[in-house]
Amino acid sequence: MSSLNVKSFTELVGEQVTAIQARAAKLVDFSIGSILRSLAESNAGVVMWLQQLIVKLLVTTRAATCSGEDLDSWMADFGFFRRSAVQAAGNVTFSRLTPASQALIPVGTKITTLDGTQSYTVIADRPGQSGYIIAAGVISLEVPVRADTAGAAGNAQPGTVTLITGSVLYVDKVTNPAAFVGGQDAESDDDFRARFRMWIASLSKATRAAIAFALSNVQRGVSFTLTENVSWDGRPQPGYFYAVIDDGSGMPPRELLDRAYRAIDAVRGFTIAFGVFRPVVIYAKVILSFKTGNEADHSKVAGLVEAAVSQYIADLQPGQLLAYTRIIRAAYAASPLVTNVTYLTLNDGNADLAASPKQVIRKGQITVS
Repeated sequence: MSSLNVKSFTELVGEQVTAIQARAAKLVDFSIGSILRSLAESNAGVVMWLQQLIVKLLVTTRAATCSGEDLDSWMADFGFFRRSAVQAAGNVTFSRLTPASQALIPVGTKITTLDGTQSYTVIADRPGQSGYIIAAGVISLEVPVRADTAGAAGNAQPGTVTLITGSVLYVDKVTNPAAFVGGQDAESDDDFRARFRMWIASLSKATRAAIAFALSNVQRGVSFTLTENVSWDGRPQPGYFYAVIDDGSGMPPRELLDRAYRAIDAVRGFTIAFGVFRPVVIYAKVILSFKTGNEADHSKVAGLVEAAVSQYIADLQPGQLLAYTRIIRAAYAASPLVTNVTYLTLNDGNADLAASPKQVIRKGQITVS
């Protein structure tokens, strides 16, 4: 949108005073409280209101400048919709002190974080399942849960989901041994616009852009690579391509792969063969030592550094390099109390960790001291 000739209240009043004075035969009184000054200021107030109405109208009628519900409405005219938020998921371990009796953990059992801000529900891992049984003599059992509220806020660090809402007979406590991942906020305005441009470019179908757009629509937070004219085992195969799909976990569920397959099949060229695969996971082993100032709690800062390094690795997409120096940068960015990174090895070396288009790098053992 070209620059608008928007004027301030002072400019509007000043221009009226100048115009009136230029046409008057003698000096006109525009002092504070005078009738003509009041008239000029009231005119300026009305013009300011009209000016803002025009600006708001221009902003809301263009996809490049509107936001939120206005942008959703604009895109809906084309049958194009914002990708919704995604619920975080993970596993928790229910345990007890006395394993003498059999315990049942019903599907639908509620658990929360220690501060009560996030809640999760036990889900079935197969259709029709009503619960999970901890047999007599068994101390603990790991079960899947899903965040009640979709969004990135549902992602939880290990050991933070520790409260059972209500009670489960013969079960004493719960915790999450690993982080909850996969939670994604609803698509941002900028991402929504970028995907709309990709959609326009894909309307010809049977192109790389069309396939990439179809995969981007499968689920929020999905990353992928496309490799053409080569089979999965690396042999040349003209007329074939494969897609590697990841949801951030390194082990996307079969259901996600099936949806990706159907999305590609709807836009691929006739007679063109393809396949959809999980990525081959390369686990990154990181050992890092650092120093802090005397006033810092080293153990707490170590937790921040570990979380920052873990997040950097979790954000990597299939085929993306894990840079050795980016780990150091993540450590420094984790806290201003980090004064020096004294030691770092990545998979027992000090070089970048590369990944092919069929591979993705995910967090392995991370030791921060």
